[in-house]
Amino acid sequence: MTTDLEMLVWATALALVQMLIAVAGAQAQLGLPRLAGNRDELPPLDGWAGRSQRAHRNMLESLVLFAIAVLTAEVTGRANELTALGAMLFFWGRVAYAVVYVAGVPWLRTLVWAVSTAGIVLVLSQLF
Repeated sequence: MTTDLEMLVWATALALVQMLIAVAGAQAQLGLPRLAGNRDELPPLDGWAGRSQRAHRNMLESLVLFAIAVLTAEVTGRANELTALGAMLFFWGRVAYAVVYVAGVPWLRTLVWAVSTAGIVLVLSQLF
């Protein structure tokens, strides 16, 4: 398995972990009965629970773009050292993003988001 694909698998695992953390936060604030219901008119989550939910949603948005770029590079035979570097930047940037976002560190969050986005751009640069 190439580095690009390994990072895609690890990024998927990270998204799963983020989902579980977001669910734990929601359960802590709202309780299991409300979450198990229809979820009509749930109040917004606040604090670390709200941040973990937003970080997870952002990961899902980014993961789609990353997966398309990595899979296209693999299928077209354009995966190389630069796409591998881009994949690593994406994954480790997303790990840092998740931690920093849940911890509530705003400017650093933006910086590590930019690193992960640069990783996607680096992979895409090899496709054009």
